[in-house]
Amino acid sequence: MAAALCAVAVLLLGGCGTRVAGAADSTGDPAPTGSLPWTLSQPFKVTAAQLAADRRTLTLTAQVPDGKKPCVRALKAALTATSQQNMWVQITFTSPSGDKRSGCTGERTVSTHIRLPESLGSRQLIVDNDTQFTADGAKSPALRLCGELGCHPAPTGCTVRSYEQAMIAADAPEHSYRDAEHCDGKWLVIDFSWRTGPVCGDTTATPSGCTSHLGDRVFFRAEPAGWKTITASSAGGCKVVQRVEPKFPTALCATLAPLSASLHPSYPPQSPSATATTP
Repeated sequence: MAAALCAVAVLLLGGCGTRVAGAADSTGDPAPTGSLPWTLSQPFKVTAAQLAADRRTLTLTAQVPDGKKPCVRALKAALTATSQQNMWVQITFTSPSGDKRSGCTGERTVSTHIRLPESLGSRQLIVDNDTQFTADGAKSPALRLCGELGCHPAPTGCTVRSYEQAMIAADAPEHSYRDAEHCDGKWLVIDFSWRTGPVCGDTTATPSGCTSHLGDRVFFRAEPAGWKTITASSAGGCKVVQRVEPKFPTALCATLAPLSASLHPSYPPQSPSATATTP
């Protein structure tokens, strides 16, 4: 009789024994109870924007959660603000992806549409606060996706913004700082460093925090799209760069010391204006 009752219980409860709702399962995680919560969400990233011939109908493409069951509802784009320079649009949807039971661990591409109250014109389109598009230089109907330095980064030249552009082109490590720049507007050398080892303020570490760091030296050539990396070298002088690019001016590299001797010994670095040098 007991065996028969247990068999019925298996069908109804998944097994004999007792289990308290919400108690931990065999993995140590709380047992799933109730329905999945659908919460307001934003895309992982916005990848493209197109503007129809009327210059008001906007189509946005984005990456959202995906899984075996529905992961996105009520996808929409809404205009949040306008100015003489910008239009701000926000994409939202609801999703259960915040709960691991949803299975929404993948990604998929979706599109949503919005009709702007007026023509975008020459204004920049800012989606979800940090993704920028512009019609300037774009091939219609697509808008151009702008980069880390905005839609119109500083042109090549001997300026701080230009050096920041060059650091991105060189794929410099995060939190790098520039030691020196040698620039004539068409050619550029940047020495930069980044901290390694113990954190700042750790008095027990050897070497002490903030004093251990690595560095690199990168040579650039100005092109219409921005600074183009030629080569990198820790050696002094012109031999390495002129082997790759014979036209690189000797005036910018002849006095370069080997990099290990030119690095600052400790933090904090000097301000960019103090470290920049031009021949």
